Amino acid sequence: MVIPRTGIGIDVHAFDTEALAESSPQEPGGLFLAGLHWPGERGLAGHSDGDPVAHAAADALFSAAGLGDLGTHFGTDRPEYAGASGTTLLREAARIVRSAGFEIGNIAVQFVARRPKFGPRRAEAEAALTEAAGAPVSISATTSDGLGFTGRSEGIAALATALVYPLQ
Repeated sequence: MVIPRTGIGIDVHAFDTEALAESSPQEPGGLFLAGLHWPGERGLAGHSDGDPVAHAAADALFSAAGLGDLGTHFGTDRPEYAGASGTTLLREAARIVRSAGFEIGNIAVQFVARRPKFGPRRAEAEAALTEAAGAPVSISATTSDGLGFTGRSEGIAALATALVYPLQ
C-alpha cells in the first residue's frame, strides 16, 4: 500500500527598507510574491528574490519527502541562488523531490500580509506556481488584523502544506 506523506513549510521575509526608498513603478524592484512581480509594491529582503509563498511551498515539499529544508538546498552559502526567483527554487525543489522517488500530489499555501491585494491575481499566481511545481498549487491570503509584524507591515509570512507519495 502506498501511504502519502505530508509536510509543512514556513517562510518569513521582512520588507527591504532600502528597496522601499529606491523602488518605483518606473524602475526595477518591487515585490516578488507567489511567483509574480508586483511593481510599485515594497520589496522583501532575502538571499534570493524573497518570495515567501514560493519558498514555503518548496520547504513543504522537502519536509514531506524528508529531504531537509530550504536552507539545506538553497542556503546563503550557495551563491548560485543569490537573487534566484521563487519559481526557480520551487521548480528545483520539485525536481529534487521527484529524483528522491516521490510524486507531488498538491501544495497549499496561505500567506499573511496587509498588501498587496491578492484576489485579482490569485489565478495568475496559482498558475505560475503550479507550472513551477508540476503539480496543483492553491494559494490563499489573509491579514492579521493589524497584529504582529505582518499587521505592522514589517514583512510577509507564509505557511504551506504539501502532499507527496512514494513511487514504489
